[in-house]
Amino acid sequence: MSRLVNRDNAVRIGILIWLTTVWVALWGDLSIANVVAGLVVAVVVVFALPLPLIPVAGWFHPLSFLKLIVVSTYYALESSLQVAWFSIRPSGPPVSGVLRVHLAFQSDLVLVMCTDLLNLIPGTMVLELDRPRCVVYVHVLDVGSDAAVEKFYRITRRLEGLMIDTFERPGERRRIDPASEVQS
Repeated sequence: MSRLVNRDNAVRIGILIWLTTVWVALWGDLSIANVVAGLVVAVVVVFALPLPLIPVAGWFHPLSFLKLIVVSTYYALESSLQVAWFSIRPSGPPVSGVLRVHLAFQSDLVLVMCTDLLNLIPGTMVLELDRPRCVVYVHVLDVGSDAAVEKFYRITRRLEGLMIDTFERPGERRRIDPASEVQS
């Protein structure tokens, strides 16, 4: 119990520091008055307007996190170039569609972080999240060929594996039937 209390306090202190830093950055002036004002606003936000507690279970693996950053940045850049190419190529627009993806996360927080990561990749947008079944429906810009669909699922599986390696304990992955992923 004391470990949990210490973790909660550490999170609150981190949020206070982050909100104060954002306040100072928005004002663009590092002064004592600005830092104190930012700290007062941060205290009001954290204690007067608390967010519901999200159960956090699992671990944070820094090396896996670095790999996740590198891989997701690569996919974002690759996708940006693909979207740019689609906008200037001489043929018509690509065939887009909605694909269903079953994910293997145990944590709601990791599921939300993964959907946010998918939204950051140009050409994709999460439309719906079914938490009880751990399914997301993603609008994908290019589903014109089987290879494009397979590439989307391959990228999603790689990001999912990296998210699990980074934020969840080993062996906490749900079992998924690969045949259940078909175009919607």
